[in-house]
Amino acid sequence: MKISSVETFSNEFVCFVKVTTNDGAIGWGQVAPYHADITAQIVHRQVAVHALNQNALEITHVINHVLEREHKFPGSHLYRALGGVETALWDLRGRLEGKAVCELIGGTPGTIRAYGSSMKRDITPQDEANRLEKLKSSLGFDAFKFRVGSECGHDQDEWPGRTEEIVPTVRKALGSETDLLVDANSCYSPTRAIEVGQLLQSEGVIHFEEPCPYWEFEQTRQVTDALDIDVTGGEQDCELATWQRMVDEKIVDIIQPDICYLGGMTRTLKVAKMGEIAGLPCTPHCANLSMVTLFTMHLLRAIPNAGKYLEFSIEGSDYYPWQENLFVDFPFTIEHGKARVTDKPGWGAEPNPTWLAHSTYARSSV
Repeated sequence: MKISSVETFSNEFVCFVKVTTNDGAIGWGQVAPYHADITAQIVHRQVAVHALNQNALEITHVINHVLEREHKFPGSHLYRALGGVETALWDLRGRLEGKAVCELIGGTPGTIRAYGSSMKRDITPQDEANRLEKLKSSLGFDAFKFRVGSECGHDQDEWPGRTEEIVPTVRKALGSETDLLVDANSCYSPTRAIEVGQLLQSEGVIHFEEPCPYWEFEQTRQVTDALDIDVTGGEQDCELATWQRMVDEKIVDIIQPDICYLGGMTRTLKVAKMGEIAGLPCTPHCANLSMVTLFTMHLLRAIPNAGKYLEFSIEGSDYYPWQENLFVDFPFTIEHGKARVTDKPGWGAEPNPTWLAHSTYARSSV
């Protein structure tokens, strides 16, 4: 069963990938969101050219073949493009076998506890607390993540005093029974991160994400060693050697790979296994309601060191207008604070033909 064509359907934010074999089997995947139109070009120039005519069921071989042929171009853009083809191959295999991807990788369909993930920093502490409280009541979330500091902020807050205000405000609104997580997005020096971490600990926050510039491992390790709170990270990291170092040296307490940034499910399973061997939970990054969240749901239903919950973005069309109308049937629902992986074959989702018709189309074929 040979790969006979690779098609991309893209705009600036999203790129769906369709793989077809010589006997007509198909599968759908997606590259990492953002600058997806650029990634689509890489799909055709540096991935499809090597994937064509390969056995569609030998996914690991396809990945290794592409990476060996493009060994002079390691890094994020290649992996983002590779992930589009790789995730399509998993969907293709699932459709052929009549199984959900989670079953193909050793898991089962079912529910996953989710945390409501806020992406906003331009929101006042009280407004953030109010909207999280409403979601707790309406959807049953019992865990939420919100933002502290500013993105790559050099110790500067989004505005003075916001972090010191939002942490106790959210805690008061949601109560002691709700798990609270925060994301600093590489804001702090170790000294300031430890100060903020002590505030978080005093308010019972249990997850401190990317406190220091993520590429500065030694800075992050200082924070991990100094605090009792779980320090987490890894969403940006896409090289397996980097991941091995992060795990071996216990740079963080919880690993957070992103399936789309890493190059697909196969490579992410390797990272999850590294974490399992080291005794580290895996709570992947999936910060929008494109297929990356769907991929992550399947992963978490299969790995033995799955973290406590799935990241589930609470941002709708006002924040992410590009999320609208991506699928025939919206594959994400939250009931009693949980998402559900269905037993539908593959990823269990179909791109919306109307969305596809308005995208930029390209095709590589034998």
